[in-house]
Amino acid sequence: MDTPYDTAATLLPLVGGPANVTSVAHCMTRLRLGLADRSLVDEEALRALPAVLGIVDDDTYQIVLGPGVVARVTPEFEKLAGTGGELAARGAELQEERQARNATPAKLLLRRIANIFVPLIPALIGCGILAGLNGLLINMSWLPGLTPALAAVASAFLALIAVFVGHNTAKEFGGTPVLGGAVAAVVVYPGVAKVTAFGVALSPGQGGVLGALAAALLGTYVERWCRTWVPATLDVLVTPTLTVLVAGLATLYGLMYAAGEISTAIGTAANWLLSTTGPFAGLILGGLFLPLVMLGLHQALIPIHTTLIEQQGYTVLLPILAMAGAGQVGAAVAVYFRLRHDTSLRTTIKAGLPAGLLGIGEPLVYGVSLPLGRPFLTACAGGAAGGAFVGFFATLGDKVGATAIGPSGWALFPLLAGNRGLGTTAAIYGGGLLTGYAVGFVATYFVGLSGVRHEAG
Repeated sequence: MDTPYDTAATLLPLVGGPANVTSVAHCMTRLRLGLADRSLVDEEALRALPAVLGIVDDDTYQIVLGPGVVARVTPEFEKLAGTGGELAARGAELQEERQARNATPAKLLLRRIANIFVPLIPALIGCGILAGLNGLLINMSWLPGLTPALAAVASAFLALIAVFVGHNTAKEFGGTPVLGGAVAAVVVYPGVAKVTAFGVALSPGQGGVLGALAAALLGTYVERWCRTWVPATLDVLVTPTLTVLVAGLATLYGLMYAAGEISTAIGTAANWLLSTTGPFAGLILGGLFLPLVMLGLHQALIPIHTTLIEQQGYTVLLPILAMAGAGQVGAAVAVYFRLRHDTSLRTTIKAGLPAGLLGIGEPLVYGVSLPLGRPFLTACAGGAAGGAFVGFFATLGDKVGATAIGPSGWALFPLLAGNRGLGTTAAIYGGGLLTGYAVGFVATYFVGLSGVRHEAG
């Protein structure tokens, strides 16, 4: 089996070598590369590598490696790319020009939101699984001496997530990360309970991640403004002090209150949407999620998920959105059975199906349904049906949520939470997956492949 170094060393020459790489980053499943000249990429050879699950050519060149794997390969790749010219100064300039030509304000905003929140997902997953395990132990009355400790370990990160959001926000917008974290820490500091704003006493955590993001963003602009006029000899004293003072007071006497109102509205709207229009809301959300992912617009949902997890302990939207992956799996299985003579496509499906069942849909989307066209639409139909199934139970008062974001498919089961107990919650979510599989399969088998002809290859 190839080591992370071996995988990185194999990938690098296929993307044009070190001098062609201008930036290296990763998310949950993808190695994201800035490339000076994409014509130097040998995409056919990349797709043929066993480690590569798919390719996405967007504002960055994205190589799908899968969760866990990408986190190990990325640092090795970065070391190799850096030794060949320190990420190529000229290439970086070309990449900036390319982004300036292609990036719209909306795409830039979504990319920045992702850069703030995506690095937090591993901690959310780990703490979410521990929270679920602790809840199970409490319900079963097992290990009563351990559960308080597990509760502390599982809850500490979420209690201080505002600090991490502030740190990442300042880093993303050109400020000093630790100052962003310091300003955002005001949001969760217990002493804010003694502060009154708009005639109401504040509460620690009011405004949550949205308040932290706004506070750090303001702090970054204050810091950058200070650096335009503060003498260099006084900068180390004056700039941090004014940044924390101005942004901190603005957070206490405005941002926390406003962000708190917005956060409350988000929670209220999500609950109302599912409790009153559950099947319809589930149909729309489950059916449109694959196109949102294709366009990168799903990143706008990350702060909403995080806000719901802060407020309620889980996000009720993620299990519904996860149904899109179930529809994709059902569609891929239908293609496998219908196109019996296309050995190449069937090989792609067999390779991508295990990942698809675990919620990693890129191999099946980019390797199967999207190239065929209509199966992508029937996969969306499967996602819509699964979403409607979960949404129907929401109207009956059965909430199904996830304590963390990132995983879906079968991988979401350890992170499930709700208001009816783990057994009921898992049964509803499992029923949604089965519905998505079935409708995606049937719609693709009987409708999605009409007129499609693939030969062996």
